[in-house]
Amino acid sequence: MADVIYPRLIGARLRSQMSYRASFALDFVTQILAQWIELIVILVLFGQVSALGGFTKNEVLLMYAIAGAGFGVADLFAGQLDNLPTYIRTGSFDVLLMRPLGTLPQIMVSDIRLRRIGRIVGALAVMIYALTHVPVEWTAAKVALTIAAPIAAAVIFSSVWIVACSVCFWIIEGREFSNAVTYGSNAFTSYPINVYTRPLRFVMAYVVPGAFVAYYPSLALLGKQDPLGLPGWVGWTSPLVAALAATAAGLVWRFAVRHYRGTGS
Repeated sequence: MADVIYPRLIGARLRSQMSYRASFALDFVTQILAQWIELIVILVLFGQVSALGGFTKNEVLLMYAIAGAGFGVADLFAGQLDNLPTYIRTGSFDVLLMRPLGTLPQIMVSDIRLRRIGRIVGALAVMIYALTHVPVEWTAAKVALTIAAPIAAAVIFSSVWIVACSVCFWIIEGREFSNAVTYGSNAFTSYPINVYTRPLRFVMAYVVPGAFVAYYPSLALLGKQDPLGLPGWVGWTSPLVAALAATAAGLVWRFAVRHYRGTGS
C-alpha cells in the first residue's frame, strides 16, 4: 500500500506547485542564487590566499559542490523535519501515528518543495566546472564515485537531519539545536576539514560524519593523500558510511517514536 500512496502524495504535491509556473520559476532561480552566495564567499577567500589547507581553489570548489548537491537533495526530502516541533506541539504527530504508514516517510513527503531543486542544479553546475578544472585521472571507479558521492552525501545529511530533529521529541522547542547541526554540517563540509581545530574536527567530521560527505570523496577523485594521515582507501567509503548513518538514524527515530507520549492536546 505504501508503494502506491507515497508516489501519489508526492505527485499531488508537485502538481500543485507546477500550477503556478511563474512563481515556481522565480523560486527556482532564487534557490540557485542562494546556493551561489556561498560560492562567492569561497571566491572572495581565494582572492586573498592561493591555497586553503593545502588545496587549490578548484579543489575546494569540488568539495563545496559535492556537499552542496548532497545537502540540496537532503533538504528536498528531509527538510520537512524542521516542522516536527509544530507536529508535536499541536498534536498533529498523533494523527500520523494513527495511520497505517511510517511516521518518518509521512513527514518527508508532506511538503516536498520542488523549488529546492534549484540548489541542486546550482551545486551540480559548480561540480561540473570543478571536475573539468582539477587533475583527475579518470577510471571507471572514479566515474562511479563521482555519481555516488553526492548521493551518499544526501543520505548522510538526511541521517543527520533525522537524528538532530529526533531531539524534539524530548525538547519540544529543539529546532535551534537541530538547525545548528544540520545547516552547520552543510557549512562545515564545504571546506577541507583539516582547516578546522581538532575538537571541532572530531565532532563534525567523525561523530557527525561530515568528513565523508565531500572531503574524503574529493581526495579519492584527486588522488591526493589525506593531510590528516588516514589511508587513501577511506575516500572510497562514503557509500558505506552513508548506509551506516541511515541505519543509525532509523534506530534513533524508532527509539524516539516509541518513547513519544503525546502533548496532551
